[in-house]
Amino acid sequence: MNPISGTVSKSAIPSMIEKLLDKELFSYDIRETQYAGHATEIAHQAIDEGVDIVCAIGGDGTVNEVGRALIGSQTALAIIPCGSGNGLARHLMLPMDAGKAIKIINMCEIHDLDYGIINEKPFFCTCGMGFDAFISMKFAEAGKRGLTTYLENVLKEGLKYEPETYEIEDETGKKRYKAFLISAANASQYGNNAYIAPQASMSDGKLDVIIMEPFDVLEAPQISIDMFNKTLDKNSKIKTFKTQHIHVSRKEPGLIHYDGDPVMTDADVDISIVSKGIKMVVNPHADKSHRQPNMVQTAFSEFFNDINAVRDNITKQGHRVQVLNKLLLRKLNL
Repeated sequence: MNPISGTVSKSAIPSMIEKLLDKELFSYDIRETQYAGHATEIAHQAIDEGVDIVCAIGGDGTVNEVGRALIGSQTALAIIPCGSGNGLARHLMLPMDAGKAIKIINMCEIHDLDYGIINEKPFFCTCGMGFDAFISMKFAEAGKRGLTTYLENVLKEGLKYEPETYEIEDETGKKRYKAFLISAANASQYGNNAYIAPQASMSDGKLDVIIMEPFDVLEAPQISIDMFNKTLDKNSKIKTFKTQHIHVSRKEPGLIHYDGDPVMTDADVDISIVSKGIKMVVNPHADKSHRQPNMVQTAFSEFFNDINAVRDNITKQGHRVQVLNKLLLRKLNL
């Protein structure tokens, strides 16, 4: 359990585990992380002790720390989602309620799923470069977590971010793109139901590569709406393809992120998929066709209606950016 991940207290979770975990199936031990990388150490120790399941209680960073230790082992990863975005848990359709997540663990359905590697760093949800890596850095530096902080950074930085030129090589050859971001996804979303790769699967042995081309201020709201409505792959500014491996070259070293964790790396970036390389506890009752729109999706839909009403009356781009941002913040009550 990571005591500082996310935005809510986890003090009630130990007693919830004691009450709800099926004692006929499981004995358990709870360990709190004390520093970065500690979850990986705890998970390695669990493997050595023959533990069947290690459960990450935290966000995608905690999940990544635990998962990287479990790769290739017979020990399965479970998740009680308590982070800011919970991208992997949401992709797997795990309940955001801790008590319900414990009940999923009781069902003990374990699947062999894929994971990715970017410049030798494993990831389970998404990785990338460009704007999403830049925002991951800003988010990490912000000092506070949550959707509000994330959106504030996106709105503040998004429309002044300068796209880069990338050369992407896969089994079909090399192509050059000027891009706002390049993302490689094993799972479908960043978190908070923001679907960067709505068609991604963790069991197809493929990466979903997303290239977001540069866009102007009036195109930004539709891109945001498409991301929350799982239709981003239909947007004209988005190019997508599936592959097992890509090599990306850029002009100079820069940021990448893996599961939202930013890091500086070389100009060359190598990304690949490992098929069925990690065991995970999944939700046997997941039904992706019945996912309900969340608060963010509803707000974006209302926001887009407002944009259509006002954008013809806005003449100066600087003023336009301020108005668009204020509208979105008001709709989200930020």
